[in-house]
Amino acid sequence: MKIAVIGAGSAGLAALRHCASGEIDCEVVCYEKTDQIGGTWVYREETGVDKYGLPIHTSMYKNLRTNLPKEVMGYPDYPVPDAPESYLTRTQMLNFLNSYCDHFKLRQYIRILHNVELLEPSDGDRKWSIKVKDLQKNTVTKESFDAVMVCNGHYFEPSVPKIKGHETFQGRQMHSHDYRTSDIFADKVVLVIGAGPSGMDLALDISKKAKRVILSHHSRDPIGTVFPENVVQKPDVKELTENGAVFTDDSSELLDDVFYCTGYKYSFPFMDEKCGIRVDSNMVTPLWKHVVSTENTSLALIGLPYYVCAYSMFDLQVRFVLSFWSGRKEFPPKAEMLREEREELERKLKEGLGKRHFHLMGHQQGEYYTDLADTAGITPLPPVISKLHDESSMRFLDDLPHYREARYKIIDDYSFIRLE
Repeated sequence: MKIAVIGAGSAGLAALRHCASGEIDCEVVCYEKTDQIGGTWVYREETGVDKYGLPIHTSMYKNLRTNLPKEVMGYPDYPVPDAPESYLTRTQMLNFLNSYCDHFKLRQYIRILHNVELLEPSDGDRKWSIKVKDLQKNTVTKESFDAVMVCNGHYFEPSVPKIKGHETFQGRQMHSHDYRTSDIFADKVVLVIGAGPSGMDLALDISKKAKRVILSHHSRDPIGTVFPENVVQKPDVKELTENGAVFTDDSSELLDDVFYCTGYKYSFPFMDEKCGIRVDSNMVTPLWKHVVSTENTSLALIGLPYYVCAYSMFDLQVRFVLSFWSGRKEFPPKAEMLREEREELERKLKEGLGKRHFHLMGHQQGEYYTDLADTAGITPLPPVISKLHDESSMRFLDDLPHYREARYKIIDDYSFIRLE
């Protein structure tokens, strides 16, 4: 069996680790369009496009520290090494991914500076055809595979809302994808739109340099954080004017810059529509259990769910997929897979979530992990990681400036303690 892995970030490395483990009989190739492994964890000063004309993939900014403790950020069989602090820098996380890559001897399978231009069903004996460009040699080749794991991440295609007056506003408008340092906002009045993890973090980060920060959001969770005095919270923006914004409570503010921390779109620019996958209001569909294409079960998309213990989930999803691809388990009928997806969407809509939140896990991530493990008959993830994730997420909302000072230790599969 010949398997392609697209992307050598944290999900692609998990895919490689299990495909190359010898537990299943397969040959594996990984295509990585940048010059190193690590995906979005690779910090680059430049924004826009790279020297090959490809969009800059990373959304990493200079001062980033993880918003989850390292105790839940490792892989099940390769934890993050012990360190005095729980919340690590971007450099520490990239070093960790490189050590994981080297420990499992994965570099031999990775073709760096190889950009996948097209993935489509194959006409030949194998099921998938991949057209890939060697960026250094400027040559394009086609290769055939029996199965494909798409691990291209989902923090690179900005989602920017269409706000009335956005063409009228005379100041700068930018998305967090292009943010690197707070210097650009020095002495400015900045409107930050969105209070997800990046909006909260970046409002705090830029408040150190900006004159004033207005954080506009419609968060359903109450934000208990006491922000610095130069940060104020406002409801949604009703419209932008030439030099400011009007909010839904009819208050207004004069602004220098508008900073969109409004998340990202799932994007698979290389995937032909014949692959049978579409993105509908940011729901990637039709998929069985958020991972396997129902149209062709030899195509898997690793890493779509968010607000999760990402690396552990990637590992679990990969093991889940391989238990079926290896023949150890059999896929259910297509109608059953589609019914499961439809019922899950109906449940989420009843909970008041939109279709665009279909891949949101959060407090329900533990149930998702258990379902994957039980369905495939594989080693489950320890419940403690979901518990610690929940604890960290609550502290994030309650005390943003200080929550990263907490230190944790996992005691067993079910319990952790705070070291303070």
